[in-house]
Amino acid sequence: MLAAIEAAREEVFLEVYAFAADSVGALFIEALGGAARRGVRVRVVIDGWGSTPHAHEVADRLAAAGCQVEIFNQMRFLLFGRWRRNHRKVLAVDGQVAFVGGLNVGDEYGVPGEARATGWADLAIEVRGPAAEWLLRRGRHERGHSPAGPFRVWLSGLGGGRRLRHRYLKAIGGARVRLLMAHAYFMPDRRMVRSITAAARRGVRVRIVLPARSDVALTRPAVRRQYRRLLAAGVEVREWPGVGLHAKVAAADGLRLLVGSFNLDPFSLANLEALAEVEDQAIAAEGERWIEARLAEAAPVPRGAIPGSRLAEWWDDLVGRAVTWLADRVGRFISRR
Repeated sequence: MLAAIEAAREEVFLEVYAFAADSVGALFIEALGGAARRGVRVRVVIDGWGSTPHAHEVADRLAAAGCQVEIFNQMRFLLFGRWRRNHRKVLAVDGQVAFVGGLNVGDEYGVPGEARATGWADLAIEVRGPAAEWLLRRGRHERGHSPAGPFRVWLSGLGGGRRLRHRYLKAIGGARVRLLMAHAYFMPDRRMVRSITAAARRGVRVRIVLPARSDVALTRPAVRRQYRRLLAAGVEVREWPGVGLHAKVAAADGLRLLVGSFNLDPFSLANLEALAEVEDQAIAAEGERWIEARLAEAAPVPRGAIPGSRLAEWWDDLVGRAVTWLADRVGRFISRR
C-alpha cells in the first residue's frame, strides 16, 4: 500500500476506519503528504469514532501536507443522533491499483522493518484493472456499479449492508465441498447461522476460526453462545490464540473468496462497508491457504461442548443473549438514522 502511494502520479483515495498517529500512521502521513507535494490529488476519509483519539491530529497533519481530509461523523455528532460509522478500508491509486480488506492504519500489525513476534492477523486483496478504476471513481462520489466479471467490489452505503450479507449467504448456500471462514466479530443473525449449519449437514466441511480474545469488551460471550449450535451441526470451530484476529474472510470450494471490512454482526449491516468477491481459483486458493494457516495455529473447540465450567457456560449464555439482543437493537436503530 505504501509503495502504491509512493508511486502515485495522478490521484490517491484512502478511506479507512482507524488511522492512528503512531509509527505506521507516520509512514502513511509521509507517503500521502509526499504524493500531494508531487502534485498528486490526495483525498483521505477517516472515521471520527474509529480514529479517536487521533482523528484531528491525523487530519491536521495530512491537511498541512496538502491532502484533502474528511472526518466522517466526528464524535460530537453523536449528540445529534449521527451514529453511523465509516468502517471501510479502501485504497485506490491512479485508477490502476486498489486495495480492499480489513487493515486499518496502525501499529497493531507490526512496524515495517522491526521484528515482532505477535501482531494482529488480517489481510487485504490487491486489485488491478476496471475494479480499481471504479473504486477511484467512487472515491470521487461518482455513481455506477462495480464492473461485472470474476472480481467485484460491493459497497454498502447509508442504505445498509443487506446486499453484502446476501453475498455471504450466496457463497455459503452454494458451497458443496468445503467452506473456510475467519472472522473477528462473529455475531451472525439466525438466518446466517442456519445457512452455515445447513451447509455442514449437507456434507460440506465447514471450518471457522475465531479469536480466543477480542479487543471489543463483552463480545466473547455473544460469540461463544453460537458454539453449541455450530458444533452440533458438525461445524469445526477453532479459537486463534494471538493478540488479535481482525480478518473478515471466507472461501468456498476453492472457487470463491470474500474479503473486506464486513463483519458478520449487526453493526456491519448499518455501517459503510466494503466487500471484495473473487471467483478465481488461484486467488481463492491463496485465501484458503491464509485461513488454513490460522486454523493450524488455533485450538479446536471440543465438539458438543463449550469449553469451561458450567458456571462459565451459564455466564456466556446469559451475557451472550444480552449482548446479542443489544447489538441487534442498536444496529437496527443506527440503520434507521
